[in-house]
Amino acid sequence: MADAALVLTGSPSLAPLLARGALLSPFKRPAPDAEFPRTRLVLPGLRVDLARLAAYERVCGFPTGEDALPLTYPHVLGFPLAMRLMSGRDFPLPLLGLVHTSITVTRHRGMPATGGYELAVRVGGLAPHRRGTQATVVTEVREGGDVVWESSSTYLARHRTRRPAEALGAPGAPGALEEEARKPLPVVAEWRLAEDVGRRYGAASGDRNPIHLHPLTARLFGFPRAIAHGMWTLARCLAAHGTPDSCHVRAAFRAPVLLPGTVTYAAEDGRFELRGGDERVHVAGDVYPA
Repeated sequence: MADAALVLTGSPSLAPLLARGALLSPFKRPAPDAEFPRTRLVLPGLRVDLARLAAYERVCGFPTGEDALPLTYPHVLGFPLAMRLMSGRDFPLPLLGLVHTSITVTRHRGMPATGGYELAVRVGGLAPHRRGTQATVVTEVREGGDVVWESSSTYLARHRTRRPAEALGAPGAPGALEEEARKPLPVVAEWRLAEDVGRRYGAASGDRNPIHLHPLTARLFGFPRAIAHGMWTLARCLAAHGTPDSCHVRAAFRAPVLLPGTVTYAAEDGRFELRGGDERVHVAGDVYPA
């Protein structure tokens, strides 16, 4: 539970937060028992920028011009608040190299794009992972005092663990999908992804992490080419899959998608996957009524 609420007067600018997080990253000492910020950031009176929303819908494949927020868009609205928490001195995990590993989303009812909302974001806690330490970030969106949308995202900081046999890696963590043996889902479509997808999504979402923007900046972090945003891959899948007004979504980000590239979208009943040409699963998830 958060200790205190800090009410903001506007959404934080992402560029300075990314710069602050990058500068502080070398000094962080991640550990599952470290202290973490307990403040709950609240942004009341939020109105959606419809032009920016339309750009997001176009790059992700959602229909444009409808008075309804795509299921993944509240994550974009809450991301600057999450970045403010994760880039701070009191957040123990380094922002550079932090990997978004999973997300769960519950939407309780349809959300008009022209509505007024209140955002709240907090760090839910830290947990050991077989590859390091995992943080959970919880986001809530309220309309008229009622929670209409909520999510739980997990972010992994990779580092050596002292007791790898005991840090088994979050089998019951929020949003974790069991990696049980399942037959491959039937292919629905093949998508050729352009080299500029990361830049277009970054412009629409505000998430301009350098690993997504250009091959040169991606190579600085060990990637051969720019990689797609995990939340873009999920949004693209959900745009193809469709979601009811009241629903629950779980997704695990398992491998980066290199840009440019070709992927296959596969789905059956409530399950979906995004796979590479080598049948490697990049994203796996499911959708079901809330």
